[in-house]
Amino acid sequence: MKVAAHFVLWKLGLAKAETQTTEGERDCLARHAAGRRRVVEIGVWHGVTTRRLRRAMAAEGVLYAVDPYPAGRLGVSLQLAIAHREVQQESNGVVRWVRMTGEQAAQEFDHIGDGRPDFVFIDGDHSWEGLKGDWDGWSRHVVPDGVIALHDSRATPVRPIHDAGSVRFTCEVINRDTRFELIDVVDTLSVFRRRCDPGTVSRGGEAG
Repeated sequence: MKVAAHFVLWKLGLAKAETQTTEGERDCLARHAAGRRRVVEIGVWHGVTTRRLRRAMAAEGVLYAVDPYPAGRLGVSLQLAIAHREVQQESNGVVRWVRMTGEQAAQEFDHIGDGRPDFVFIDGDHSWEGLKGDWDGWSRHVVPDGVIALHDSRATPVRPIHDAGSVRFTCEVINRDTRFELIDVVDTLSVFRRRCDPGTVSRGGEAG
């Protein structure tokens, strides 16, 4: 469906906000985002997953919704308008909209962020180069015991995306990154935890 037509139907309540995540993936993300204080989502689209993350994070949390949202023919982004309305249906914490690519936002995060994130969901450019830019940029920001979740990072019988750049980069690079350990998988979603550096204290209060 064309963007403008979908927007009109959504406005009339005849169409829902769109997402490429499954219900199981959203449940998994919400579980790992629960109580987190600095949450980043790369690739917001219509804000369906963003809304779940906002509901799950800490009451005093901040959610950085990162998406470039290029303007359409009318000079505005209809996808951004949908996302704003969807995410505003939750009142938990604060949402900061960052109209940049994930790689650009990572480069600027020291200036636009308020402390390092403890949860990052990457669902932006699924090419090898796109995920490499997001991973190189955001993996260094995540605190020890923090989490990075990756969409379209593994193939499933329902989605046999073995040749996708994001799947290959996850398998060949991220799975071998000793700073992180794989702690959960649901459908095409992979969840990694940042290992605690020597001498740091983990989220649970034990030395890492």
